[in-house]
Amino acid sequence: MVDDIINVRLGDDGMSVVILDQTALPNETNYIKLNSAEALFEAIYALRVRGAPAIGIFAAYALYVLACQIKTENYEDFCAEVFKHSAYLDSSRPTAVNLGAQLRRMEKLVKSQTGIKIPQILEAMKEEADRIYHEDVDMCRTISEYGLSLIHDGYGIMTQCNAGPLATSKYGTALGPILLGHERGMKLSAFICETRPLLQGARLTAYELYRAGVDCTLICDNMASIVMSEGKINAVFAGCDRIAGNGDAANKIGTSGLAILAKHYDIPFYVFGPSTTIDMGCATGTDIEIELREPAEIKEMFFEKPMAPENVKCYNPSFDVTHNSLISAIVTDKGICKAPYDESLKIFKIFG
Repeated sequence: MVDDIINVRLGDDGMSVVILDQTALPNETNYIKLNSAEALFEAIYALRVRGAPAIGIFAAYALYVLACQIKTENYEDFCAEVFKHSAYLDSSRPTAVNLGAQLRRMEKLVKSQTGIKIPQILEAMKEEADRIYHEDVDMCRTISEYGLSLIHDGYGIMTQCNAGPLATSKYGTALGPILLGHERGMKLSAFICETRPLLQGARLTAYELYRAGVDCTLICDNMASIVMSEGKINAVFAGCDRIAGNGDAANKIGTSGLAILAKHYDIPFYVFGPSTTIDMGCATGTDIEIELREPAEIKEMFFEKPMAPENVKCYNPSFDVTHNSLISAIVTDKGICKAPYDESLKIFKIFG
């Protein structure tokens, strides 16, 4: 199983974060140790660590590591530095809610430690980061169990981007039911959209599912329609980086197009995400900030030489938003949400 790979952990020295560099996969398995603010920021921005839950886990450990480097015994000064580091890390990527949510959680912990000595606060921060990691393991397993109830033996499932163990802690969200079902002897087939321009489907999802022994087939993004039309797909599984209060969901670019195709071919389209990705403070998908990335990712990355005129303009949004009307259900660790999502998500978020 690929999920025995720990993609984010605290270094053995207790003063660094160790990650599996996802930019090198599938050809190289490189673990890198990070401890400076700049290197930790760059790891998120450059997608060395990616996937909303994994980014949240990483951010919690990163903030702890940076807090360990603060040279003061004064609580107020310590807090000010922690919050400055937190704001810096939070600015690395705007769309995934887990990044900010887990940083706010760590900030809240620090704020609650008035009158406590700095070494004790640091120990509490480490324990909180560990809790965030272990909670995600439990959430992913629960999501996988709920997702498994939506599929049957022999199903063909289409995926977008990567929402497996590499993007989370274990099993993953959208890939979780596939991996769990395979473990239990179900015959499932996955059709993996490559996910241009960064090829997370080709490089990461194919890597995970193939290593796990799942029957998987890689397709170009523009082949999704013909594969659906041929009756090979029984469901589409997508992860998410932020779920608005009305059920609109932001995920890797191309997801909304798959949802539109699925609607046309009468194929269920399911969104998977831990309850931490639900942002009830965000009313609709139009309120979600979409990250724009460099033109080089379209024109140059993964090519031996540029594949477009040097000065041609590029538009490179990293995410799109799938309208709630296209989503058959949202699968969370609290349960399976159905429309109307503005009611079901609120119940799950508050009472789950």
